[in-house]
Amino acid sequence: MATNQVLLLTPIAGIGGEGDTVSVKAGFARNYLFPRKMALPITQANKKHVESLKTARAIREKTELEGAQELAAKITASRIAVAVKTGEGGKMFGSVTALDLIARLAEDGIEVTKKQFNLPAPVKTLGEHVATVKLHPEVEAELKFEVVSENPIEVDSTEEADSEED
Repeated sequence: MATNQVLLLTPIAGIGGEGDTVSVKAGFARNYLFPRKMALPITQANKKHVESLKTARAIREKTELEGAQELAAKITASRIAVAVKTGEGGKMFGSVTALDLIARLAEDGIEVTKKQFNLPAPVKTLGEHVATVKLHPEVEAELKFEVVSENPIEVDSTEEADSEED
């Protein structure tokens, strides 16, 4: 397969950031990158753009890192309580998922995506839990949240009778 050397003008996931010189398939460059002004073919004139693109990239990455660190501080400082319906003895109906937590964070003005959120499995028990949020390759925050019952937990009457006899 034929490949082309191109200079990326914008960051492209899985390929590289602006200012990078990468080798891509000729058809991808010709049909996707060039028409969308995401890359330029490598020529002597285009090599001069590399320095200006690299400085712009450094500035962008610095601001992204600072923004991620600020957001991580907000997430770490926030305490979330998620109310769920429970049955007899505190047994939960359903579970608390990452989407529930993302919606709850959005109410507090903290915007994260599902891709950034890491909740190993849906939460099916009451109590305190921890989820991680990867905001940047270098920044990760822990979100502590509590799952509480909407209605008061009623102890089963047979359990009460058993405990009175002891």
